[in-house]
Amino acid sequence: MMTVVLFVASCLFILQGMSVFLIDLLEDTIDVRAEFSETASEDDILKAREELLFLEEVQSVEYITKEEALRRFLERRENDEDIIASLEIIGTNPLLPSLEIQAKNPREFKDIAMYIENSSFMPSVSHLDFQDRSTMIERLMLLATSIRVGVLAVILALAFIAVLVAFNTIRLTIYNSRQEIEVMRLVGASNWFIRGPFLIQGILVGALATAFTFLLLFGMSYFASDAIEHFTRFRIAEFLVENLVLLAVLMLAVSIGLGIVSSTIAIRKHLKV
Repeated sequence: MMTVVLFVASCLFILQGMSVFLIDLLEDTIDVRAEFSETASEDDILKAREELLFLEEVQSVEYITKEEALRRFLERRENDEDIIASLEIIGTNPLLPSLEIQAKNPREFKDIAMYIENSSFMPSVSHLDFQDRSTMIERLMLLATSIRVGVLAVILALAFIAVLVAFNTIRLTIYNSRQEIEVMRLVGASNWFIRGPFLIQGILVGALATAFTFLLLFGMSYFASDAIEHFTRFRIAEFLVENLVLLAVLMLAVSIGLGIVSSTIAIRKHLKV
């Protein structure tokens, strides 16, 4: 039962890590593009990029040339023959160079957009798509917040159930030994002498349960990592290795702490004869 509880707790830990990864992935897809006019030189655009990189709110700024913009556009529309035919008829590249800006926090895009609008290079900017994307950014931020709240609610609910089950299991085990406890108490054994074996048992069970749980987790990661990574891009095996020490400490703290606390509470009433 302790192994089941620790496995659930570990899965909740992994779920929390996965939710953080997915939220970061979602926020990384949010950017603001500043398109520059045909008359803007590459030096002017690169100077604007350096200026933006000095902003505390900015995480990264990527310079997209006309040629790179066209290449990406064609990759997205490679099956659209009408678009490709239209570009061949035009004979020139109609796309503009741009800077793709990512913020450290998507809520700071508004401040970045205001800075660009009041900057010295704003006359060279033909279009800033913040207003076009502001609604999408707000919706994505709302989605990210909903994911955080939902995952936290699931973690708290399942953690409460797991702890409750383990606590009642330990109490039932001690209840089955109540006659032995009463006999030891009647012959003059001290409270700590009676508690000792149960506390040591709780520690040993916690340590063994931690070892079994690690075997289950790495077995699960071996068989399920490819499927999880395919759908979410989250590398569960890599996550477990990176957080191995933290996870071990967490499981030992939960198992040993739960065993000691539950044993202490459950045995207390049996010490009275």
